[in-house]
Amino acid sequence: MSAASSARAPQRENRTRVTRTRRGRAALLAAGAAVLALAVSACSSGGTSGGGGGTGFVTSSEGIATVKKGERTAAPDLSGQTLEGEQLDVFSEYKGKVVVLNVWGSWCAPCRAEAPNLVTVSEDLADQGVQFVGINTRDTSTGPAIAFEKEYEVTFPSLYDPTGKLMLRFEKGTLNPQAIPSTLVIDRDGKVAARSLQALSESKLRKMIEPVLAEK
Repeated sequence: MSAASSARAPQRENRTRVTRTRRGRAALLAAGAAVLALAVSACSSGGTSGGGGGTGFVTSSEGIATVKKGERTAAPDLSGQTLEGEQLDVFSEYKGKVVVLNVWGSWCAPCRAEAPNLVTVSEDLADQGVQFVGINTRDTSTGPAIAFEKEYEVTFPSLYDPTGKLMLRFEKGTLNPQAIPSTLVIDRDGKVAARSLQALSESKLRKMIEPVLAEK
């Protein structure tokens, strides 16, 4: 091999390394951009559809999802034992009322944060045809859940659902078993009208309920 050829060989190798490095960086940047886009998409809830499964939810910037009256789907049968061991068939017992379903657990810190708000609003609206019902989940026994109710002076009933089977009765995309607490507002016809997959302040809870309560 000539001296010139020997000199050119390392140059070609260097150019190849540079090209590979640039391509690697470009691939990493592209991957990062894709991840960022997904993150932004996942975090953006203002005025976008959500839920899947044909649920028709449109989520506001406050994280409250609603469904137009003509597009709502019926809530499933919700019956079982309460934390106190009594049998409860929710939509038979509270037929014709606006039902507010709150999914919670005694182990859940955000549930503790929103509990006083649920108690206040449930008491305020009790004589206006609004009934609150809890669905207690992932508590392996009723003791901690009953203690939770006593601590926060919760007076409305809660169905005991340690395995989450009641949540799975809802149409796909309505509830996320990993999103605790969650709240649903069921209209007087027994259809899902509004949803939140996060702890609610008193004002947000009222904003969820009042439009459904005002419906004729």
